[in-house]
Amino acid sequence: MRLWPKGGLWRHPDFLKLWSAETISQFGSQITGLALPLVAVIVLDVSAFQVSVLFVLETAPFLLISLPAGVWVDRLPRRPILVIGDIGRAILLATVPIAYWMDALTIWQLYAVGLTVGVFTVFFDVAYQSYLPSLVEREQLVDGNSKLEISRSAAQLGGPAAAGVLIQVLKAPFAIVFDAVSFLVSGLFLFAIRKREENVPTRAERKAKGGSMKKELGEGLRWVLGNPYLRTICASTASFNFFSSMMGAILIVYLVRQLEMSAGLIGLVFAIAQLGYLAGALTANKVSTKIGVGPAIMTGAMCGVFLLLIPLAPQDAHAAVPFLIVAELFASYGVVLYNVTQVSMRQAITPERLQGRMNSVIRFIVWGVMPLGTLIGGALATRFDLHTAIWIGATGNALAWLPVTIGPVRTLREVPHVPDETPERIAETESEALVPGAIPQFEEP
Repeated sequence: MRLWPKGGLWRHPDFLKLWSAETISQFGSQITGLALPLVAVIVLDVSAFQVSVLFVLETAPFLLISLPAGVWVDRLPRRPILVIGDIGRAILLATVPIAYWMDALTIWQLYAVGLTVGVFTVFFDVAYQSYLPSLVEREQLVDGNSKLEISRSAAQLGGPAAAGVLIQVLKAPFAIVFDAVSFLVSGLFLFAIRKREENVPTRAERKAKGGSMKKELGEGLRWVLGNPYLRTICASTASFNFFSSMMGAILIVYLVRQLEMSAGLIGLVFAIAQLGYLAGALTANKVSTKIGVGPAIMTGAMCGVFLLLIPLAPQDAHAAVPFLIVAELFASYGVVLYNVTQVSMRQAITPERLQGRMNSVIRFIVWGVMPLGTLIGGALATRFDLHTAIWIGATGNALAWLPVTIGPVRTLREVPHVPDETPERIAETESEALVPGAIPQFEEP
């Protein structure tokens, strides 16, 4: 009887270390994702607007430093960036329970931790998505992204329930210790990866090529904005993230103060609903193969319509539970189906030397709208009420799939490939990147 699957990425030791690191980190992050806003709401008793400011500061670095981060990720080895990102976040998060134990915790410390953790997260996320194509073969990208999403989905399935229990037993500040430890362990797994990264330019090579920050950043911007596939994905993802951030900034406040749900019930509802993430991770590869890459992306995006069930739910804690579960269940399935497919497509059509800048430009666009959405969500809740703000966010999410219907993505059947780059091809794509509307030349499947 075989206890371990044979072949593929199951026999890829370095990918398994990356996968292990992501799995451990994702479970820990689920705790902080629930615990940090609950510290603000329950322990510090701050307003809905102050909670929204916390979310703004956590995502603001994606707007402020994503673009230069992509240039640095393309200039430097990516594994050390990942390790430093994990260790840095572990240290920062550990300060929250320490300050609470010393009776010195304030909302200003939460703001500082949220902002600086966000900076480390920017570099980590850009390097993380850029690192996978250098670790596995191009034809293994969908499989690799699917496996990584299984970890994320399993964490989102079991994490909220575990977080709810830990928060009730240990109190929210002390529960954050588990996330700090998870980042530390994740960093150790990443440090153990052996494969050396290829095509990392030396300082002399960059100098000889004349690669200034401005020039390299411009090349990345032109690559993304000149590619109709990437433009379409950016428009849809940015729309979804903008309206999701409006809801996300005030959702916990809404559940606690308007529906009067306990931390344990919130964690349980989220845990049951997150079965959609696991289902999406397990089936994304099969769905995209069966119906095509473009239709799979469209189907995933259209699942945002189910979020309308959140404002439609009865204004009672227990009566609202079925509505919340169904909304999150289908929306989470769509998010994973959409993400696995479009991220694999992005990685496949982008040359290795542009992976960091491609990811940073897209992150700048699709995450950069989140602070604005978060602030607007908090402002709407303050000006009107929580229910009205949730309605506006849900309606926007229900329409976020529309950009995917415009452009070539909807007709894409398979993940396209670009040829391996030769020096001549690099010079050619550099010239193409200067022309608005230029797209890579794909090999026929």
